[in-house]
Amino acid sequence: MQTRLRPHTAAGASLQALDRGTQLASSTPSFGEQRLTARAVRVLVVDDHGLLRRGLRQLLDREQGIATVGEAASAEEAIAEAHRLRPDVVVLDVLMPGRSGIEALPALLEVAPEARVLMLSVYDDSDYVREAFAAGAQGYVLKEAADLELIAAVREVAEGGCYLHPSLGGRVLAEETTLRSFPATDPLSAREREVFRLLALGYTNQEIANTLEISARTVETHRGRIMKKLRLRTRAELVRHALEHPLPLSNDGR
Repeated sequence: MQTRLRPHTAAGASLQALDRGTQLASSTPSFGEQRLTARAVRVLVVDDHGLLRRGLRQLLDREQGIATVGEAASAEEAIAEAHRLRPDVVVLDVLMPGRSGIEALPALLEVAPEARVLMLSVYDDSDYVREAFAAGAQGYVLKEAADLELIAAVREVAEGGCYLHPSLGGRVLAEETTLRSFPATDPLSAREREVFRLLALGYTNQEIANTLEISARTVETHRGRIMKKLRLRTRAELVRHALEHPLPLSNDGR
């Protein structure tokens, strides 16, 4: 089956916005001059468009505790730079001329196993999201929203979490339910499955509590039981499990 690609036309506007940020922050020091603190998250930016790379770099370097330590324009350069620089986070374009970012992920993680990878794409196609997470990515951000979401996404994955915008994650899970059903050996109770779905969509404990009209403490209890039953340790593992084993839609269509 051929994958339908839906490019976001707003990506061009995002590029222009990022470039304006580049021009306004032209005094930012070069890589060699960038002052790194012990707590700074070291980021490698990979994209074949120089304009976008510069904009992303300026966006990241304006943030306290984040510093861009390198750039790459291709998968091969990304692997070489990841090996040389050992960044904490790699912001990696999904599609580039030649080898794609997703295809390069295994080799990149082999030379820099401690790096966390945040995919950046103009496409909101669910197949790319699934492939990226299956290949080892910890997050997926759309280029059209990079100027709004990138900082939060970088911080989230750097801290060991997983980033996927709720609207994109919701569509992925909804599409998966039409293809597969949850295993018959599902160990979760009905309430635990509700909490599981919302956790996978990126909801916080308090947001889940408000949605289900229960206390945040009860949500935390359910979360602990879910993690134990499914043998998961982190939220990133929970999201990956949700993508691989999607829940069927409830009777009310949610």
